Amino acid sequence: MSERRRVVWAMCGSFCTFEKTAEQMERMAQSGVQVLPLMSFNAAGLDTRFGTAESWKKRVEAITGSRPIETLQGAEPLGPQDLADAMIVAPCTGATLAKLAAGISDTPVTLGAKSMLRGAKPLVLAVSTNDGLSASFENLAKMLSRKNVYLVPFLQDDWLKKPWSLQSDFSLIADTLECAMRGRQLQPVLAV
Repeated sequence: MSERRRVVWAMCGSFCTFEKTAEQMERMAQSGVQVLPLMSFNAAGLDTRFGTAESWKKRVEAITGSRPIETLQGAEPLGPQDLADAMIVAPCTGATLAKLAAGISDTPVTLGAKSMLRGAKPLVLAVSTNDGLSASFENLAKMLSRKNVYLVPFLQDDWLKKPWSLQSDFSLIADTLECAMRGRQLQPVLAV
């Protein structure tokens, strides 16, 4: 690859996974990938026990050198203006998964994804949802069968206390992206 890779990295409101995803975002940026951050309305606007919205925005900006996109107007031109080679959604919540599966694009993340997919760019989803093996399972299956959509391998993250919960192995985001750029799904999808 002669040109530096550019990716949009979208964060949704699975706040308990922000630390893990920020670490992977930093590793990707340090590897030479230009990362353009994007945050859902909730990720950009809610303070939680895992940190304030502003502190997360500052951390993401420190990692990437860019203030996160957090509006529909900011997300829409990603695909048409060829601003990135692919999009990563990490963490991808059950709500975002449902909207993507239904074709609803009313948040910065879902509109950004639609914008990228319309140009046949890879969309990499790293799920984190407490209802992955219940209400969100149908949407997970729909997205797995869609063209240009790739899933970061996932597993039950706490099968004793949260038997329906699924979480991607965030350490596999970069590997999933590399496969996605070649039009392939990283296997196995169900992490061991």
